[in-house]
Amino acid sequence: MPRMLRPKAAVLPDSALVPDANLKPPPKRFTHQVVAEQPFYYASGHADAAPDGRFAPGTKLLLLEHGDGPLCWVQDRQGLCAATPFAGLRALR
Repeated sequence: MPRMLRPKAAVLPDSALVPDANLKPPPKRFTHQVVAEQPFYYASGHADAAPDGRFAPGTKLLLLEHGDGPLCWVQDRQGLCAATPFAGLRALR
């Protein structure tokens, strides 16, 4: 039987952690779905900043808040709350 090689362990930097303010209990229902891969941000600053991550196409989200700007606040199935462009979302029926 061949031996299993394990990768070398590495500790991620603190910048890899999701801020506690962006985590809530997962939602029970979803209102929107991501049309194409799009960025998300932990803080709603400006959309030209470097994204904190990306939502994959087809990700179901709960729309929390949508104001006048291009970004809206959503929550995914893991409880992550983030700002993302509203134009990349499609309403679920």
